[in-house]
Amino acid sequence: MTGRGTGRLLFGFVRHWSRRAASGDGSAAEQGRLILVTEAVAALADRAVPPTVNAVAEEIGIDQSGASRLIRRAVDAGYLASTAAPSDARRREASVTPAGRSALRQAHAGQEEIFDELTVGWSRQRRDDLHTAMADLISRSHEIDR
Repeated sequence: MTGRGTGRLLFGFVRHWSRRAASGDGSAAEQGRLILVTEAVAALADRAVPPTVNAVAEEIGIDQSGASRLIRRAVDAGYLASTAAPSDARRREASVTPAGRSALRQAHAGQEEIFDELTVGWSRQRRDDLHTAMADLISRSHEIDR
């Protein structure tokens, strides 16, 4: 391991992959934003958190108006549906459509390919250990956020 701390390594990893996603052509960047908001809605629903505009904004770390625009574009693209919240008809909640689920499956497959490339030469055990550790970190991060 290098002299860098874990926090610095994590920031470096996130910065690297954020730059790669943003460096493509405009349509690829827009597709990435649509996948980002669709994944956020799916993740919130998986955690039984109502996927409101404010919850999506918090999930992806942007302001409410930015999340609202992203949701609207994903609705226009057919990835999300927006309906009145069951508990309060004045609030809107997003849900992933069949087209959105298909897009997420494709995006996840692409991420799996990147993971495979990044871990070439690793043992199955090392790959599984990293997968488990990442899942644990994500789960714990949601617990801390509460």
